[in-house]
Amino acid sequence: MIDVRRLEALVALHRTGTVSAAAAELHYGQPTISHHLRRLEAETGSVLLQRVGRGLRLTPDGERLAIRGAEVLALLARAEAELTASTSLQAGQVRLAAFPSAAATLVPAAVALLAERHPGLGLDLVEAEPPEAAALLRAGTVDLALTFAYPGQTDTEGVTSVAVHDDRLSLVVPHELDPGGPVDAPVDLARFAGTRWVTGCERCRGELMALCAEAGFEPRIAFASDDYVAVQSLVASGLGVTVLPGLALRAHLNPDVVCRPIPGAARTIQVTTYGAPPHPAAVDAVAAVLAEVSG
Repeated sequence: MIDVRRLEALVALHRTGTVSAAAAELHYGQPTISHHLRRLEAETGSVLLQRVGRGLRLTPDGERLAIRGAEVLALLARAEAELTASTSLQAGQVRLAAFPSAAATLVPAAVALLAERHPGLGLDLVEAEPPEAAALLRAGTVDLALTFAYPGQTDTEGVTSVAVHDDRLSLVVPHELDPGGPVDAPVDLARFAGTRWVTGCERCRGELMALCAEAGFEPRIAFASDDYVAVQSLVASGLGVTVLPGLALRAHLNPDVVCRPIPGAARTIQVTTYGAPPHPAAVDAVAAVLAEVSG
């Protein structure tokens, strides 16, 4: 293995022509440069230098190593500069997975705030539901994720989540089934025990079943869709009622539905990472922005 300091001495000698000039350029004493050059020859097993009079000149092997050495040192300098820029948040790219309603609401706000605070950082977005996002994190395809969990749902092994927002759930009904009263008046799900229901993803379906069980009935599921726009359209057409979280309603609200809050019902919005900290500075910066816009 070639020592970088010894390679620097050879490159400096090749560039400046003398040991004294190389020493001055690298801020070393001449004996130190001579020592590095001797050790470099010993490490490589090659004759790199030839004494001519009172000076030194590079052999053909020395010339070749010096030329390649300059390229290696330039690449190392570039890598160091890129790492410095990333650590100081002057540059970098962070890969984020987010579920659809978060991608439509929280992510745009996060991108705007990130551009204001750290204009050198870029964000690549992949849309993914929480189980898929966890798989992407484990595979190293993304750096962090916005996920959600309902009560009783836990993270998979190796994945760590930090709660950033309580996303309240609401019953969504067509106008003709609206129980009336103030807009923020909570609703009793038991009133809709005999109604058809529309459900969403597997996690959302599980929470819907749990909420209805608490209200004393088992819902009659008529339709299922992961698309919250389609779900609202089904409800607006009088084909059933549903439960949707606040972010989904913020992303899109069909004018032909009415939303009534369900007391105590919410899902937790989380910033999720994989592996133990510390994480790269750019990832921490994006996580902090996501937490701020979610709060």
